[in-house]
Amino acid sequence: MSTEETKDLDSLSPFELKDKLIEIASNDSQRMMLNAGRGNPNFLATLPRKAFLRIGEFAVQEAERSYSYLESGFGGMPEKQGILQRFETYGHRHDDTDGIRFLYAAISYAKDQLGLDREEFLYELVHAFLGCSYPTPPRILNAVNLVTAEYLKQEMYGAQPHRGPFSIFATEGGTAAMTYIFQTLKLNGLVKEGDKVALGTPIFSPYLEIPPLPEYGLEVVDVRMEEDDGWQFSDSELKKLEDPAIKILCVVNPSNPPSTKLKDSVLHKLSELVSKKRPDLFIITDDVYGTFADDFVSLFATCPANTLCVYSFSKYFGATGWRIGAIALHDDNAFDRALAALPEKEKKVLDQRYSSLTTEPRKIKFIDRLVADSRAVALNHTAGSSTPQQLQMSLFAMNGLLDRNDQYKNAAKGLVRKRYKTLCLNMGIEALRGPEEVNYYTLINLQKLGGQLFGKKFADWFVKERKGTDFLFRLARETGVVLLPGKGFEVLDASARVSLANLTEAEYRDIGRFTRQVLDEYGKEFSAKG
Repeated sequence: MSTEETKDLDSLSPFELKDKLIEIASNDSQRMMLNAGRGNPNFLATLPRKAFLRIGEFAVQEAERSYSYLESGFGGMPEKQGILQRFETYGHRHDDTDGIRFLYAAISYAKDQLGLDREEFLYELVHAFLGCSYPTPPRILNAVNLVTAEYLKQEMYGAQPHRGPFSIFATEGGTAAMTYIFQTLKLNGLVKEGDKVALGTPIFSPYLEIPPLPEYGLEVVDVRMEEDDGWQFSDSELKKLEDPAIKILCVVNPSNPPSTKLKDSVLHKLSELVSKKRPDLFIITDDVYGTFADDFVSLFATCPANTLCVYSFSKYFGATGWRIGAIALHDDNAFDRALAALPEKEKKVLDQRYSSLTTEPRKIKFIDRLVADSRAVALNHTAGSSTPQQLQMSLFAMNGLLDRNDQYKNAAKGLVRKRYKTLCLNMGIEALRGPEEVNYYTLINLQKLGGQLFGKKFADWFVKERKGTDFLFRLARETGVVLLPGKGFEVLDASARVSLANLTEAEYRDIGRFTRQVLDEYGKEFSAKG
């Protein structure tokens, strides 16, 4: 594929471009393809999965008690009365296993720290595993709600004081959360065609691609983070948010792909801006990588009334296939205030939309409208993520709460950071890492690195000839390595995103070496041109 042909692919989503790169990288059967284009981790949390299996075995035994006089394989609803004693009997037969020890600790934590009745808690876990009833309440199960809320407080607030109660909607991963939020904002008239949405760029590409879709018709305003500023918002960029035409600010924190958390000073400036100049601004913060950061604090904690928090359990717990995530919103929030301030004409339209759910549709909160809209309102009674998904989510959350010495957290953070050092070492560059850097991904600035290696004229030539995408195809064709273009995430410089989560350290050694090899080839090509 020629340079001219690769230029034509610049407009593709990075994840669509990835498929073409994989096809090219797979052509040589004599080598292994190294796909660092996706963020799917190759590590996972085992303890909460062991607990899931143990509660599952016990749950099935409980179900079979209902019809024990019938042939094996036929069960019924579990019985709540006496379930704790029966579990203790079951546990005595398996108390040497990690799963049972985890469940004992979880039940104790639920009682001592959350004030939950142990039998009620255990019954919900058993019932959830069996998946024998619709999720009730549909937004999130009661005990799952309390466990998940405690986990989010621990991971999102840092040392910040708690800012009042918040509600949670359990979703089918972070991507479902994104879909539901934009949909409900539009359906409820909180954003209209032609409104502006500010994106903290660089950013996960769907945030770039959703607003301009015909059903939304939103104008995108970049609030840019620059590499020279440590991938932080400058004062001049934050000033853009003073424009009242901007209705939403979307932020991925820590960022994707720079993988850098917002500094406390930037969080403070955003909080000041919102409280003094933009109390009407809606903020969506996607904090999936927050658990890989040191001393992380979310906008959910510093701008509580204005911020919807999206959190996915997929990356930290190695659970992309589970499709579990959450939307959290403080009970005192700007979204509900905006609903109350809608013109009477629009309120009447919404009254009709939600009239099948209640005789007082205007009292339905924004987060509950998310639930209803996720099932076209009419199917609200069957909304919610599956109960087995919610069970595994609560066990993941409990794993975080019980990890008092941060053993799992330190292992996960240490793994990706070691891979970063290996990658840099084999590219022949220093592995510099600031306190805000997370290293789940890293962004290789090709023109900057090329300039350091071969001079400014080379960097200018690399940009002028639009070699960024060509580099990715050349790398895939010659070495079998697949990376994603920074351009697809609204990175201005010619760059490539490397996921540091999904391959072995030895493979990152090869990626670093091959990246340098192809850059050296461009250096020779430039020198040959005189």
